[in-house]
Amino acid sequence: MEIDVVEGRIEERKDEAIVVNLFEGVKKPGGATGSVDKALGNLISETIAMGDFKGKFKEVLLLRTHKIPSPRVLVVGLGEKTTFNLDRIREVSGKAAKHLRDLGLKSFSTIIHGAGIANIPVREAAEAVVEGTLLATYRFEGYKTDKGDDEKKKLDKMTIVEYDKKKIGVIQEAVRTATIVAESTFLARDLVNKPSNDKTPEKLAKLAEKVAEDCGLSCTILSEVDMEKLGMGALLGVAKGSSSPPRLIVLEHKGEGGKPIIIVGKGITFDSGGINLKPSQGLFPLLRMKDDMGGAATVIATLQAVAKLKLRRRVIGIAPCAENMPSGEAQKPGDVVRCYSGKTVEVANTDAEGRLILADAISYATKYGPEAIIDVATLTGACVIALGRKISGLMSNDDRLAQKLEESSKVVGENIWRLPLLEEYGEQLKSDVADIKNVGSRFGGAITGAIFLKNFVGNTPWAHLDIAGTVWTDGEKDSLNKEYVPKGATGVGVRLLTHLIRNWD
Repeated sequence: MEIDVVEGRIEERKDEAIVVNLFEGVKKPGGATGSVDKALGNLISETIAMGDFKGKFKEVLLLRTHKIPSPRVLVVGLGEKTTFNLDRIREVSGKAAKHLRDLGLKSFSTIIHGAGIANIPVREAAEAVVEGTLLATYRFEGYKTDKGDDEKKKLDKMTIVEYDKKKIGVIQEAVRTATIVAESTFLARDLVNKPSNDKTPEKLAKLAEKVAEDCGLSCTILSEVDMEKLGMGALLGVAKGSSSPPRLIVLEHKGEGGKPIIIVGKGITFDSGGINLKPSQGLFPLLRMKDDMGGAATVIATLQAVAKLKLRRRVIGIAPCAENMPSGEAQKPGDVVRCYSGKTVEVANTDAEGRLILADAISYATKYGPEAIIDVATLTGACVIALGRKISGLMSNDDRLAQKLEESSKVVGENIWRLPLLEEYGEQLKSDVADIKNVGSRFGGAITGAIFLKNFVGNTPWAHLDIAGTVWTDGEKDSLNKEYVPKGATGVGVRLLTHLIRNWD
């Protein structure tokens, strides 16, 4: 979608539609909405007085006009001022954009919703408008050869209209930033939405190379032979059952140098469970197991955003990629593997494979002497049981790093909740035959999964994000069902980590 910023008055704008807003409880609109109301002969005020529009959150009012240049006015409800925040701007922007798209419109003009309310700066409000609009109108273009009429509807252009000339430059920069972040989120969504036969570890590695070439990242791909030389027995063990060889993707944004921030993403491109085969139905049905590389998708997409934004921090993204399949060559329950770190692991359950590939990747990350390591993984069903499908789990050995993530999550609207790393839970991971085993009991599984990973970070500040519940939405009320998150892959983590890195210092 093309996005322009122009100086002017919204009521004088000629477009297919203009979008303004109203807070709940307001009887007489002010500001830009008031100017439009006046130009329409108080039509908005009269509609409010009749009780036909109250300004409730995400409520919409479409008016056909004949007194102003644009033939349609869409008034979108912002809800109560006391609950207003950046994420509400994203949601109402997404609601408005989808409403106009579904009418078959191609272009519209809008004001920036809520700038100055709740101490929201104009730049952040503008970013939220752009993010909400772009993210809401995303569609996975995938594999359909015959698209329905609704699928053919598409918005081509949005124009942001701002009366104050002094704010134009700030808004233009906000548009640039938000567009990069949204397009990177699209990349993550596209990767997760792809079927597993089109994103084997080899294919995912090639795509990462293309991303690196396009945006100036350095890229190193470790092959199966490279991993054998390095002693990455945990990653190789997971991949043994598949005819598709594993890959380890390393992307680097050099920035201004110094100690890197490293993000590591689980890249199981299809998870059958291995010999501990998953059921075809249940919390994570086999049909959905193409999304088990959501962490790797987040890493690749975040590095794209970091590079395109030209952030000054040095950032490295590492994505261990493999298929977890059953076969005559597959690792078996009770096998022992030796990790890159030298630790030995008893594979008590082959369906706890994500932590195995992450163990080698996290250990590999420590060789860079990082300032911090953050891993992102669809790791445990236990986290979904604990937190549901709207909240990602956060576990960390460093309070400062955890606080940074929590602060960024509030800004971008990606909910996270910190769970404890209770050392007693680590007792469950003791093995009679190896240094550690890969699963504990069925209770507290999100925590024991994180404690397993903690064994491989050394003294590095580290955080673990369990996105098992938030990587995908079916649009139901118990899942991520925001206006700007369509059904399918959510792209969770890209906006969170990009904001974290942008505001690291």
